[in-house]
Amino acid sequence: MLDLKLMQKNSDLVAKALADRNSDINLNEFLDLDTRRRAALLEVEALKGRRNTESMEVAKLKKAGEDASSLMAELGALSDKIKELDVEANAIKDQQETFMLNVPNMPHESVPVGKNENDNTELKRFGEPKKFDFEPKDHVDLGTSLKYLDFEKASKLSGTRFSVSTGPLARLERALMNYYLDVQCSEFKHTEVSVPLLVTRKTMQGTGQLPKFEDDLFKIADWDHFLIPTAEVPLTNLHADEVLEEDMLPLWYTAATPCFRSEAGAYGKDTRGLIRLHQFTKVEMVHFAHPEKSWDDLEQMRTFAETLLERLELPYRTITLCTGDMGFGAAKTYDIEVWVPAQNTYREISSCSNCTDFQARRANIRFRPKGGGKTEFVHTLNGSGLPTGRSLVAVMENYQQEDGSIIVPKVLVPYMGGLERIKANS
Repeated sequence: MLDLKLMQKNSDLVAKALADRNSDINLNEFLDLDTRRRAALLEVEALKGRRNTESMEVAKLKKAGEDASSLMAELGALSDKIKELDVEANAIKDQQETFMLNVPNMPHESVPVGKNENDNTELKRFGEPKKFDFEPKDHVDLGTSLKYLDFEKASKLSGTRFSVSTGPLARLERALMNYYLDVQCSEFKHTEVSVPLLVTRKTMQGTGQLPKFEDDLFKIADWDHFLIPTAEVPLTNLHADEVLEEDMLPLWYTAATPCFRSEAGAYGKDTRGLIRLHQFTKVEMVHFAHPEKSWDDLEQMRTFAETLLERLELPYRTITLCTGDMGFGAAKTYDIEVWVPAQNTYREISSCSNCTDFQARRANIRFRPKGGGKTEFVHTLNGSGLPTGRSLVAVMENYQQEDGSIIVPKVLVPYMGGLERIKANS
């Protein structure tokens, strides 16, 4: 969440950020609550001062042997009023906190101002889309003709937006995951973490999924637990309510997990194939950075994701999201989009974001400066490195051959036991 003092003292700046994000949040509601709470607290302090004065007067009367009953009755009424105002002030504080939990992060000054994806700006491109001398198939037709991808069986098991892959295609997805993890850990110096797939409401709130996006999550009946939509959630909350030492920073973590999303707001989008499923596997990167170095960390994280695609020899482009297209918790986001031949376009495969201290405030993650002094909030960053399902789509479509077979990218051949080409299941 944003800093309370920022919202109180620089409301014009926050209002502009909300307008740039095309948010319909009315900041005046927060300011009205703040005025009411301040008034209640001021009245409480005044009444407490009055109560102290009258308590001293009661003591004097009693010491002099005089009647203090009427003054004591007034003190009782004062105490009741103070309790009433305390309850009111706390209730308003709760309303303020709920309001703040729904306010998105402030965009960084380098983020282009815009309304939607049409206002995003392209940063770079890698590779040239392959020109086929035959009509390329999409991954669904490729997988089903090879007899290694089956959506009918998945629908029988779980309904729509699930998939079943078998044989070398299932191994290819596992190869992608293992390759990504190996590079993340051995070259990019991330620490691999195995995390729970079920997390609490507090954990979801810490990274910003709750309360705003509850409809997009899978909640466990009779439990206040949720299936994770990304490993970002448990990885970021590893240090919730902790004070780290400054020399521990930066901390770089990675995890490969299934991810679960209801896609409540995605009706009619990408209903065919592997692009938008309820369950998919993703390798995630999460960084805890010093505030002075987090922007360098963002560039490094973007490079990590791009490097993986370059080694797979997959064409991609990197774009900077505008204010109106960024995620709720991000201050700046790079989307990396891989070329998908059958759709004749680039599709998002990685999103790398600097959330500054937005998540750290929600999850209460601080660090203690070396020289001592007041603790500060860390900056948190997250990025896909990479999702295996969308990677599988890109590999299948970009490496397809006219006979329907699929060439295995060179870097994945060792992970496939030496298999260089996936042919139809006879």
